Amino acid sequence: MDIKITEQNGGYTAIFEGRLDTPAAVKAQQDIAPLLEHADKAITLDCTKLEYISSSGLRLFLTLRKEAAAKGGKVVIENINDEIKKVFMMTGFFNLFEIK
Repeated sequence: MDIKITEQNGGYTAIFEGRLDTPAAVKAQQDIAPLLEHADKAITLDCTKLEYISSSGLRLFLTLRKEAAAKGGKVVIENINDEIKKVFMMTGFFNLFEIK
């Protein structure tokens, strides 16, 4: 699992690559710390190269969403594949996020 965070246009984009399974989520929690610090901005989670997401990964996304809501920011998820879209639909996450 690799997460690249860039700042652009006053917001942040995080590009997720690989499998966001339970072991990877532990490291990812540390990797997304800059996003939590700047949750008052627009945050885009680019999932073009995300192959899999576990419940631990979903929890990370939810943590970001809650922090953004508390600080007046927003989280947008882009480019999820069909398998991850199914997971989002089954868990109700599809209705919690703006998904493009």
